[in-house]
Amino acid sequence: MAIRVMLVDDQVLLRTGFRMVLAAQPDMEVVAEAGDGAEAIEILASTSVDVVLMDVRMPRLDGVEATRRIRALTDPPKVLILTTFDLDEYAFSGLKAGASGFMLKDVPPGELLSAIRSVHSGDAVVAPSTTRRLLDRFSPLLPSGKEEPRLGHVQKLTEREREVMLLVAQGLSNGEIAGRLVLSEATVKTHVGRILTKLALRDRVQVVVLAYETGLVRAGGGAA
Repeated sequence: MAIRVMLVDDQVLLRTGFRMVLAAQPDMEVVAEAGDGAEAIEILASTSVDVVLMDVRMPRLDGVEATRRIRALTDPPKVLILTTFDLDEYAFSGLKAGASGFMLKDVPPGELLSAIRSVHSGDAVVAPSTTRRLLDRFSPLLPSGKEEPRLGHVQKLTEREREVMLLVAQGLSNGEIAGRLVLSEATVKTHVGRILTKLALRDRVQVVVLAYETGLVRAGGGAA
């Protein structure tokens, strides 16, 4: 079954370009378009969508707030933020709002298509290292003193799972973690899966965000 995509951008020409790229793919279908976040939410009430390509700077309702509202829906689509700058406050806010990742608007078509497929399959398309650079830059915007309940969930992890979580939060790949802890990549992958399940997190990006919010990892440094 084709991946059902919604395009949300106030620039018609950009939507047209994205639609042409996606329409040429046998496994993708553009099922809806919207000019702002408010219109996107209205359309989702009656249209089944798998992945939303979401611009951030739009009139009426911007992409960050639209993402937050969409992810609060029952069985919501995945959201992929489109941004102009790699280290953008909007990208950071989009991840906090529940987006599965962000892409630059001038991304090569092949990378965009790969990202849509990755998001649809449940993966994040932002490397943890990129997420960390975002959090280092925008960590003053993180809430303080409100994450104690989530820190309690972290304490449910085994000692090894906590070790793996901290390394994921510092931007290391499974292979790098395996080398650091002298484990196989398959074992690390299993630990990461258990961490996501125990903490009710969507992907590795959310692990990084949680580690910063709870103070387990600090901006510009390693584990707290």
